[in-house]
Amino acid sequence: MILARSLKWIHIIGILIIFFGYSQRAMADWPQYSANPFVIQLDIQAEDDGVGGIVVADVNGDHLLDYLVTKPGFLAVYHHNGGKLWVKKIDVRVAGEAETNGLPGWHGPGVQAADVDGDDQCEVLFLTNDGNLHILEGATGKSKKVVKPTLIPGVEKWEHVIVANVRGLGDRDLIFQACPRSGPDFGRGAKRGRLIAAFPAEAPEGSPLWQTDGYWGPAHGTARIADLDGDGRDEVAGVTIIDHDGKFIDKWHYSDKWNLKAHGSFHVDSVFIYDVRPDLPGLEVVLLEEGANHISLVNMDQFIWRTDYQHQEPQNAAVGDFDPNRPGLEIWCRSRYNKHQKPFVFDATGQLVAHYEMDKVAPEGWTVEGVEVIWTIDWTGGAKQLAAAKERHKSGDVAIFDPISGKFLQLFKEKADRLYVADVSGDWREEVIVVSGNEIHVYHNTVSNPNPNRQRLWTQNHYRRSKMTWNYYSP
Repeated sequence: MILARSLKWIHIIGILIIFFGYSQRAMADWPQYSANPFVIQLDIQAEDDGVGGIVVADVNGDHLLDYLVTKPGFLAVYHHNGGKLWVKKIDVRVAGEAETNGLPGWHGPGVQAADVDGDDQCEVLFLTNDGNLHILEGATGKSKKVVKPTLIPGVEKWEHVIVANVRGLGDRDLIFQACPRSGPDFGRGAKRGRLIAAFPAEAPEGSPLWQTDGYWGPAHGTARIADLDGDGRDEVAGVTIIDHDGKFIDKWHYSDKWNLKAHGSFHVDSVFIYDVRPDLPGLEVVLLEEGANHISLVNMDQFIWRTDYQHQEPQNAAVGDFDPNRPGLEIWCRSRYNKHQKPFVFDATGQLVAHYEMDKVAPEGWTVEGVEVIWTIDWTGGAKQLAAAKERHKSGDVAIFDPISGKFLQLFKEKADRLYVADVSGDWREEVIVVSGNEIHVYHNTVSNPNPNRQRLWTQNHYRRSKMTWNYYSP
């Protein structure tokens, strides 16, 4: 009884520490950039081959978000104000296409940043291609620990690491993930990345907290995590959901329910975590199928709905409050077409609310191959959210558009290799962050914010987690 009470208080204190820390950051003065775009020069190679990405985090404790950029052989960290903090030439794990090269997948950053050892300082974590885990001081890049994490059966080496909170102690746990390198699940199988285990951050070379070879997540990238049930601890989301303690939550038996074994090439392209249905407890998981060509909404308790539009493949999506007059969030699906995309939109109940041809709404000169790397964005400060995307299959322009009508509202003439959206400066609204060659360009909205006093988006667990685990298919 005493032990149970002690663990309960540790769990509560952990939640309070997390909440207090992010509340303090929410109140911090994040000045708006004076230039638009604000340009940061990167002291790394400019060549782009689709591998590596970008995330933001406060690595030096000044309550400003800094930029971490990965490319093959490089990890570069730049201060919020543009100065170089450190650049490390190292064989960081930033594999490209997950189907052939493993995790973290196309545009996957392959890096994490958090205070994982409880010293009130941020650490930067990543795996190298030899399977070693590196933990560095965030402010200086100085190595704190290099360790070979414990392997589980079927894993030759871990391919991705995610900072998580599964014990209720804050960001003090690590989730490792790998793909089977042979057998029926190798290649374009439905269970890519199914090997997964959780470890305490203080001892990744020790015994796992839990492990499984049965995780079914996005075929093209890494696991997505968030606190789905609001208990202060993270779950792993996908076609299968793993609770914080490693137990599977699959009451609805996704594959059996829809006889998906009949679809030999079936897999899930993308996974998103949002509060799609505020009338239901917790958060929901959006799943986009390839092969079976449906969109599904599930949570930890039930299979909520599954639908399609003319059996077209959704492929990529953006989830947000695109129509404030409707309850819940909408799900915008890009469609599969390699040219002349035909997006379609569902509401929170799975009903079709819009569809159109991208060619008829895109600005003159925009590629006929459409859009890619589509992010939901809080750009205006109003209730209606929008979407940001770059030109598909090229280092091209970036745009903000209305997912319901398809209307392009703002165009940024760019040569974008990477696109990232996050709240990094000024008010709580989000900025458009572009990696172009060896530069970062940060664009902000110059129009006055109609709701300037909202909490920072970073106070939301699922927002923080998504910004650290994104890749091309699941921004």
